[in-house]
Amino acid sequence: MAFRACLIAIGFLNVFANVAWSQGYQPSEAIKHVSVTDGLKVTLFASEPAVRQPILVKVDDRGRLWTIQYLQYPNPAGLKRVKVDRWSRTVYDRVPKPPPHGPKGADRITILDDTDGDGRADSFRDFVTGLNLCTGLEFGHGGVFVLQVPYLLFYPDRDRDDVPDSDPKVLLSGFGMEDAQSLANHLTWGPDGWLYGVNGSTTTCNIRGIEFQQGCWRYHPTTREFELFCEGGGNTYGLTFDENGNLFYSTNGGPFVHALQGAYYRKSFGKHGPLHNPHVYGFFEVVKRDKVPGGPPTGGTIYLADSFPSRFRGRFIAGNFLGHTASWWDIKSTGTTFEAKYAGVLLNSHDTWFGATDMCVAPDGSMFVCDFHDQRTSHPDPDAKWDRSNGRIYNIASDARQRVRDLDLHRQSSDRLVDLLLHNNRWFADRARVELASRNDASVVPRLLEWLKQSQTDAAALQALWAINAVQELDEEIASKFLKHSSEYVRMWTVRLLGDRKRVSSNLGDQLVELATREPSPVVRCQLAATARRLEGAVSLRIVAAILARDLDRNDARIPLMLWWAIEAKSLVEREGLLELFAKSEAWNHPSNIAHITRLIRRWSAEGTQETYQACLKLMQAAPDTQQPTALAALSQGLAERRIGESGIGQGGLFESFSVVDSGSAKPKTQTKPAEPVPKEFRQFIEDIWNSKRSDPLRTRIALQCEVVDAMKHVRDIVANKSATVAEVLNSLRLLSEFGDSKSVPEVLRFVGTGPESIQAAALEFVGRFANPDTTQRLIEKYPKFSPAMQSRARDILFSRPGSAKLFLMRINQDGYSAKGVPIEQLRRIALHADANLDQMVREHWGSITSGSPGQKLALMRRYNNDLRVGGGNAARGKILFMKHCGTCHQLFDEGQKIGPDLTQTNRKDRAAMLAAIVDPNAVIKRQYTMFVVVTSEGQVLNGLLADQDAGSVTLLDAKNKRTRIPRNGIETLRESPTSLMPEKALDKLQPQEVRDLFSYLQK
Repeated sequence: MAFRACLIAIGFLNVFANVAWSQGYQPSEAIKHVSVTDGLKVTLFASEPAVRQPILVKVDDRGRLWTIQYLQYPNPAGLKRVKVDRWSRTVYDRVPKPPPHGPKGADRITILDDTDGDGRADSFRDFVTGLNLCTGLEFGHGGVFVLQVPYLLFYPDRDRDDVPDSDPKVLLSGFGMEDAQSLANHLTWGPDGWLYGVNGSTTTCNIRGIEFQQGCWRYHPTTREFELFCEGGGNTYGLTFDENGNLFYSTNGGPFVHALQGAYYRKSFGKHGPLHNPHVYGFFEVVKRDKVPGGPPTGGTIYLADSFPSRFRGRFIAGNFLGHTASWWDIKSTGTTFEAKYAGVLLNSHDTWFGATDMCVAPDGSMFVCDFHDQRTSHPDPDAKWDRSNGRIYNIASDARQRVRDLDLHRQSSDRLVDLLLHNNRWFADRARVELASRNDASVVPRLLEWLKQSQTDAAALQALWAINAVQELDEEIASKFLKHSSEYVRMWTVRLLGDRKRVSSNLGDQLVELATREPSPVVRCQLAATARRLEGAVSLRIVAAILARDLDRNDARIPLMLWWAIEAKSLVEREGLLELFAKSEAWNHPSNIAHITRLIRRWSAEGTQETYQACLKLMQAAPDTQQPTALAALSQGLAERRIGESGIGQGGLFESFSVVDSGSAKPKTQTKPAEPVPKEFRQFIEDIWNSKRSDPLRTRIALQCEVVDAMKHVRDIVANKSATVAEVLNSLRLLSEFGDSKSVPEVLRFVGTGPESIQAAALEFVGRFANPDTTQRLIEKYPKFSPAMQSRARDILFSRPGSAKLFLMRINQDGYSAKGVPIEQLRRIALHADANLDQMVREHWGSITSGSPGQKLALMRRYNNDLRVGGGNAARGKILFMKHCGTCHQLFDEGQKIGPDLTQTNRKDRAAMLAAIVDPNAVIKRQYTMFVVVTSEGQVLNGLLADQDAGSVTLLDAKNKRTRIPRNGIETLRESPTSLMPEKALDKLQPQEVRDLFSYLQK
């Protein structure tokens, strides 16, 4: 679940350590500790046992509060884990069928109501039970939309009796379910009538052929269209819209992302891989902010009501899951995006079990906040025993609140719903618009058009536009009126809604181009770029050209990349139009064009077809001499990217040194269609450029990429030339390494062990690519004279092949060959060969070393690491735990037994190493702690450390410090064991706080 994922390390004191009740504060006690900022008050609306583990709050058209009780978390019911990787991504044995046919989980959607008006829920009714990891709901169109991965479901309830009329209809299938901490979540209506949701970081969705991980997506209830609205942004939980329809979603990169249509945002690239489009050539960051106290915000919303003090209107309010609070931020427009400034704590629970997962605005202007209320506030162990008995929902209100009674928007006339579009509390406008869309009542359009008159506010015009779009498609006459409106957001939204059609008439197309030529607002120009990407036909490039011709946006935070993404989307289908726009010398003189032309050179050369090479050539030929270096750099980069596809989940640095070496998780996927060779005309153009300045390494590299005759010979000649400069040799060695010229190995070997270290390193990188006996012999001879850094490089090469690894191991303990200087992570490379003789040689000097910890154990290390991050421990309690669970084998501070290593002198501050040793003790077993297995002639199997042996017997020492002497004449077999004396799952029996206590003592 995203609100639990990627939680940053913030230590919190256990403020409830002295509370007698073992589950945090009881509800009646908890409310006494909760405080809110001046001008507000807080009450407890609901709590266990009626509500447990709530993750969402949302108010329906009758003013009733709905919540999801997330009781199935973290494991889906009825499925078996087949595989778990290092990021806790789980492969299950099957895809479950949708409810009610699939496995029945414990999740439920519950309706809460305060029927007597005392501020406390007294009516609880389940709308649906038996759900299996349910993370979102929304009302409208005669029923309830429910998100339960891998499905988006619709439960019809036409008679509104809170009982589904039938089994749910599957609207979408394919939402990722590998990680319960980053599932798709938070269904929310957009002002455009689409149903929006977000997806977390480590689940992969594949919906109608659209594959993505983190980002924002949307579904249209009447057209049944599905789109990825934008990609990236981190692990996300919650989305909201401001009064102008700007979309923000909460993320662990925090506090939120300002989401633009079709945009790309930063991901944790080392962990999650690149963006799915390899040609985006850039991305946006999260909203710039000063600070995010208390960890990533969850369930954030823009407050657009009027009962709170005025300072809160338009502010972003969200829970701080790790901070056990809820906070608010000022948001300020900065051109085409926003900045956020932390404004303070809205609610402070003073309870470390409090976990705010979601917030929403009520019809009376108050806010509900749900408290998951759990001792665990980090990545959990899915196999641990879970306490699912807790959960609270609070209400935050002001004295100015006026209770709304007998509310039922469904019973209101369409005319009355139009009135509500101007309500000071935007909840009414949002719900009224959805009801109008459900009715599809176009009779309200004439009245809404009246709001375009100057006497009405910009806000009214924007609401009119959204409402008209909700009940009918904008016709040309209406769209033209809105395009001429004085409000930039009215114009922006008109442009956006027209783009959603994908195709416009020539008349509307001309109007959009005309708007691009005169539009003063960067907000509108930014949307014009997004819409140009979506529109079919020549109008898209006409819009782009009109914006570029004005040269207003070179320094804007968003528009240049938005324009590029529009160009890139048309780069293959509108090639001739782009050449007409950019393949002329005057285009290079226009400052706004240069970045796009060079990106286009990169894009077309990366595509690697005869047509794109020719198009690329025309751009290169048009480049003036002053821009040629820039164009050549883009060309070379694109040519190098011709065969690179997407890459998968990477290591991201976490426990990297303990993982299986070269597991393949981050290896690029090869494109199915290889790049075509460059055409003759293109090659001749490159050869001419290269011949004009052969001393330029970039031109030489491009000549090699285009297979220009004599280019490789030129590089070899430089390497062979003893008069060449260090820079010339270094550049040539790098080119030989990149292009893999095996014929040059004998010549390059002369640099190994002699000359500047930079050249030695480049020479090693090159020769290491090829299995060559001379290379091995050279490295073995020179190894003792290498610097430590060069020795490490040499070991990488030697260990990569069984034969050379054996030669190295045979030299251990000879002059210059020390076992002590070889790190474990390099020795794991040897284990990958699965060679019993090599493994035995490694054991003789270091012990048993595997190729690394598998993904499931790495995931467990991560979970314990996050449990440790949550708060501090008590060293005194930790000592008791150590003596009970660890001291039977280990000593620390002269206490305990010495069966295993004495921990006093170990690097106990390295938490990652300690967790790796505890979770996967079999990955590295030092030679002196190798365990042996004895099978006696009577069939008895014994195991332990080889404590003693003599001519007549063998003595084993087990984990309980028990010695067993076995006569040699009674031994059938004696062999080394691949497992450690230390058992696995040593921490499984401990509660999270006990783990923190133990590590507090261990790391003293």
